[in-house]
This record gives sequence, structure tokens and C-alpha cells, in this order.
Amino acid sequence: MLLVVLASSQYAQAQEAPSKDFDDYINKALKDWDVPGLAIAIVRNDQVVFARGYGIRKLGDSTAVDEKTMFAIGSSSKAFTSASIAMLMDEGKLKWDDPVSKYLPGFQLFDPYVSREISVRDLLCHRSGLERGDFLWYGTPYSRDEIVRRVRFLKPTWSFRSTFGYQNIMYLTAGQIVAGVSGKSWDDFIRDRIFKPLGMTSSNTSITDLKSSNDVATPHAKIDGKVEIIPWRNIDNIAAAGSINSNVVDMAQWVRLQLGEGAYKNQRLISSGGLKEMHTSQTVIRMEPPWSIFYSDAHFLNYGLGWFLHDHRGRKVVEHGGNIDGMSALVAMIPEEKLGLVTLTNMNGTPLPGALASRVYDLYLGVQPKDYSAELFKIYNAFLEQGKQAQKKIEESRVKGTSPTLALDKYAGTYKDEMYGDAKVTIENGKLALTTPGFAGDLEHWNYDTFRVTWRARSLGKALVTFTLNAQGKVDEMKLPDLE
Repeated sequence: MLLVVLASSQYAQAQEAPSKDFDDYINKALKDWDVPGLAIAIVRNDQVVFARGYGIRKLGDSTAVDEKTMFAIGSSSKAFTSASIAMLMDEGKLKWDDPVSKYLPGFQLFDPYVSREISVRDLLCHRSGLERGDFLWYGTPYSRDEIVRRVRFLKPTWSFRSTFGYQNIMYLTAGQIVAGVSGKSWDDFIRDRIFKPLGMTSSNTSITDLKSSNDVATPHAKIDGKVEIIPWRNIDNIAAAGSINSNVVDMAQWVRLQLGEGAYKNQRLISSGGLKEMHTSQTVIRMEPPWSIFYSDAHFLNYGLGWFLHDHRGRKVVEHGGNIDGMSALVAMIPEEKLGLVTLTNMNGTPLPGALASRVYDLYLGVQPKDYSAELFKIYNAFLEQGKQAQKKIEESRVKGTSPTLALDKYAGTYKDEMYGDAKVTIENGKLALTTPGFAGDLEHWNYDTFRVTWRARSLGKALVTFTLNAQGKVDEMKLPDLE
């Protein structure tokens, strides 16, 4: 009788895992999307029913990705920050709608009204009215405190609380609140209050901690149409918005906590009310590009507190992706089905994790699965083609036969910005070079007093830089687009 029970249990568990067809589907998708490697874990009814790696860790090296391979999870880290706030709320140390200034007395934004009114909740649901301003932290030496101080110079793009506007620096600010209220750094709080109770022993909050691991994926990006290896980037200064590194086995425990409504192995880490608030719509996201491209089947798209919310075949989906240099990730769940997954890849900006999530949903919902990878691949490539056509128009609009108004050495100098800091233009080997607090690049004349910078970090691509002259015919300003 015991043997029969055990056999039935094993059969039931095996039935929870996808068939070999799923392996074939992923391997084909990797090839179609030019993704070197990927790992995926699936959680169903509080059990990790599937965890596997596909492809390779590094281009040119046959070492395979497995379920323990470490990747950057990027902005999937944001939910850890909102969970930390929920934990402190459970302890009565703060409230979602408390003003930020209550915990960070020196906090200031460009608009004094917003400085006074912005709440902890506002930090977590992308409705500050601010554009991204990522050049402030990305690649720069500025500390977390200094970034939060400098954001006061970022002019609003939209009215406060009127529009969804993705904002990493507001998440950093929430992380600084966690540090101030708890008395320990954001990193230590995440480690002690989330990683340790969940047994996420491989996970960390800085690439400096990856040195102790011998199973680490290498970042890749497509540059000039070719997949290339790129360096890991240290983003400790924006940590609360995206610096966690993990593997799918560890991250599956995080999914179990979410599906367990804040409890894990009979231990409550977050109140059910706090977790429910994180999964509750806070900000509406209009269904227009680019969102409508990646959520083409959804009827709605909202943002909670650290989570995107949408629908799939009549079920509510809770998810958050992550993209940072050479890595793309997705954590996604259908709570009412007790179903969740984690997908981690070593390819920059690939939408593949979203397509695989939809495939998994269909498999477990018992419906005929669509070929989401092929559908998205077609739509995404059309989107990229639009970008190429837009770039072509920019190229065609270039006025040929013009020259800079001044000699090149007259453009050299230090250009100051209260928010971003000093940018320097110098002469190197008879050509102009640009150095910002984060990056360096080479300038070539475009037309008139506009130059094109080719960043030496090649995955950043190129951008147009325009110099303006004053009434005396001298350069007094350089306009450099922010990183988007």
C-alpha cells in the first residue's frame, strides 16, 4: 500500500512539470531570439515543480547554464524594496501614505508642493511626475545619498500623480527610507529579513559578492547586429531599484512567499494585508506603445507597489521584469492558480521571458498554448524596424557640407550641470572627446554645431550632442540627451 501511495505521489509531481516539448520550445526560442543562455523555475501549489537551465553561460564557452547559475535580476529587485517597506509598516514604524520628508527630512524635489506631498506609496508606484534621469546614477561615482540629493534638480515631465512614469531614483529613495527606519543598510535588511528566512543562500545585492561563486552567467548584448560579451556593471548606487543577483532556485522561494500571501513554510514574513496592497493597482498604465507591444493580449495594465498587474485569459497576473547591462529577467505569477515562475537570461533587453511566461500559464491552465515566442518575435521585430526607420530619417535629415562654427578647441572645456555634474570636452588626437561622470565617448561632426557621440561602452550606442553659442559667438551650453 505504501509503495502505491509513493508511486502516485511521484506521478502527480511529475505531472506538474512541463513535458519535453517545453524543452524543445525553449531551445528553439533561444535560437530565434539570439539569447545565449536562460534558466527557468516554476512554482505550483507551493512546490518548485521545475527548475532547469538552457544554453550557455558565455558565448564561446560550452559551459551550460543550470538552475544554480547566477544572473542579475535588475528591476525585479523593486518588489523586494516594496516588501521591505511592508515589513516596516507591519511593525508600525511607517505607513504607506506618510510623507517621504517624515523619514528623509532633507528630501527635496524640483516642485516644493511635490516635495511636501509625495508619500512613501508614491515612491513605489511611479507617479512622481519625473522622467527617468538615469544618467544621474548609471555608471556614475555618486553615492546613494548624493543621488537622492541631486534629484531635486530634475524638472518634472508630467503633473504629480497624473501619469505613470517609470522612476528608478524614487525606488532608491524608498530604499534609503528602509535604511533610515530600520537602522541597517538596504542591503543588510534584504539579506537579514528576506534572503535568510527564505533560504536564498546564493543571492546578493552587489556584483562584488559574485566573486565567491563559480556558476555565474556572463552578460551579452546585440551590438551592430551581433551578439557580444559585455562587462558586468556595478549598480550599487541605485541598489533598491535593481541590484540583486540570484538564481532561479533562490528566486522560486521568493515566488512561494508571494503566492503564500506573505507566509513561507508556516513562517509569516509579511502580513497578508501588506502583501495584498503590493498586488493592488495603484497607477494606471495606458495601453499604448511600447506597453501594448509586450501586453498585446491584455485588457488592462496597472502598477501596484513593485509589481506590474495585468490579465491573462481572465486571470490576474502579478509580475515584474528586469533589464540591466546584458541581463533580462522576469518574475511572474497568477496568484489564484497558485502558479508562478522565474526566468533569468544573459541577454540584454530581450522580451523572451514574457513570451515564455504566457506559454507556461497556458500549459498549467489546461488550454491550447499559443506560440507566444513566434508572435512576439514578429511584433517586436516590426517595432525594431520602426526604430531603424526613425534613425534612417535622422540620418537623412543631416545637413551635409556644413562645418562647425568654431575651431574644435573652442568647444573644449568643462560644462556644468547641477544635477548630472561636470561633463568635459577635450581634444584627443586632433578630435573631440566627451567625458561625463558616467561614460566617455568620441565626438564626430554631424552638422552645424551638432556632433555625434559614439560611447566607448559600445552597448550604449550613439547620441547627438549640440553646442549653442552666445551673443559673443562663444560656446556657452552643451545639450546632451539623457539615457532612456
